[in-house]
Amino acid sequence: MNRTRIFVHNALTTALLQAFTMLSGFILPRIMLGVYGSEINGIVTSLTQFIACFNLVEAGISAAATYSLYRPIAERNAAVISGIVVAARNFYNKTGFIFVTLTVGLAVIYPLFVHTDLLSPVEIGVLVLILGINGALEFFTLAKYRALLTADQKTYVVSLASIVAIVINVGVFAGAALSGMSVVMAKFLATFSIFVRTFLLWGYCRHHYTYLDYNAAPIPEALSRSWDALYLQILGVVHSSAPMILATFLTDLKTLSVFAIYNLVAVGLQGLLGIFISGLSASFGDIIARKELHTLQVAESQFEFAYYLLIAATYGVAMLFIVPFVVLYTEGVQDANYNQPLLGFLLLLNGLLYNIKTPQGMLVISAGLYRETRWQTTTQGLIEVLAGAAFGYIWGIWGILIGMILSNIYRDIDLPFFISKHVTQISPWSSFRRMTYIAIITAVIYGVQYILPIAPQSFFVWTCELFVAIFYALLVTIAVAYVMEPGTSRALLGRFRTVGGK
Repeated sequence: MNRTRIFVHNALTTALLQAFTMLSGFILPRIMLGVYGSEINGIVTSLTQFIACFNLVEAGISAAATYSLYRPIAERNAAVISGIVVAARNFYNKTGFIFVTLTVGLAVIYPLFVHTDLLSPVEIGVLVLILGINGALEFFTLAKYRALLTADQKTYVVSLASIVAIVINVGVFAGAALSGMSVVMAKFLATFSIFVRTFLLWGYCRHHYTYLDYNAAPIPEALSRSWDALYLQILGVVHSSAPMILATFLTDLKTLSVFAIYNLVAVGLQGLLGIFISGLSASFGDIIARKELHTLQVAESQFEFAYYLLIAATYGVAMLFIVPFVVLYTEGVQDANYNQPLLGFLLLLNGLLYNIKTPQGMLVISAGLYRETRWQTTTQGLIEVLAGAAFGYIWGIWGILIGMILSNIYRDIDLPFFISKHVTQISPWSSFRRMTYIAIITAVIYGVQYILPIAPQSFFVWTCELFVAIFYALLVTIAVAYVMEPGTSRALLGRFRTVGGK
């Protein structure tokens, strides 16, 4: 199976996973708002982001283990693969205890800073522990298998197991909430879905990787890049979690809930875009491990071009429809103002700027250049936190997002130079030129609202208008692509035609 077909197989299952993830992401908060209200929704969202930060203690291990497995998997070296998996297991067990300690600490401290008449401090603390169960299971059972499957370009296995868990989670929580159970009990019952996913992945790996020796001598030096990889992973978590965490201290629970609902759209878009990069890090890692420079240059250039067109069209349409969606989605919820056009625009602009660096950021992971990028990663993280806190103190949630936007602008400028020098040897100005395509496409799509205002009165009308806008966005994007880079556009079309071949 060639690399393009492997990519498509992984992308299709990732697309299915993202569809279920997005669906659950819209169903669960709506149930939360309708049954428990905006304050409870704000608390749950805030806690979820804190716990996501705690997962940083394993992020370096996952990235380093995946990178270290590329070559032995390509060479089918069972002894080395076993040694790396055993070393990862040992590290995961140690960091798992750190995660549990941090979660328990949050359960004690969080109720001291966040108050609501709807939950007692003890109930809030128990809710923290319940939400942390998922992360704990990742450390002690699942994580080592996920790294192996990712490096072996079999992310479809993780996707299918996760879909099963999502369906169970949504069904259990919805049934418990609508039957009148407290949010604490509903979340507790829903956590049992993670046991199902763990069992499925454990069974698959035990059956398909029979050559693994779990008693093999560990190879800890294979994870020597763990702390450097951690630096890179911090950026992703800071980007996703910092707004909510800063807002926890700089705003109120209802503002948290409003931001969380708008963020559903941003997270959904990120999930959709993730479909198109699923497994690519491993594919590029394989090319780099084989030292196929020309293949790398061609593949990276084509991917960057296609991805930039994709995010321009995606975010251009999303900017048109995010506010009408949220207004319809929260219809009947009267305890907070969910009509926030500026919030929606800033949130999506931040997402667009974050995604511009994805092609270069993926190559950092594929090439294992964690240590070489740690100062740049640190700089961006500091800009996000310090600027977000400063502007957030003045302008609230809007200021927090402005800080995030500034940090992404910095990284969008920095990364092309770094990747050009250390990986692809392609001029960074090619990337900057393509960034102008993003600006043109997004502006042309978003600007249509000044001619034809979008204000649907129902989801049916909203959906119809969305499909019209998507068709319009496709026409604009294709026109820009063929005018700006006709050769690359034809090459991309030819590459996808090979998907059906051998």
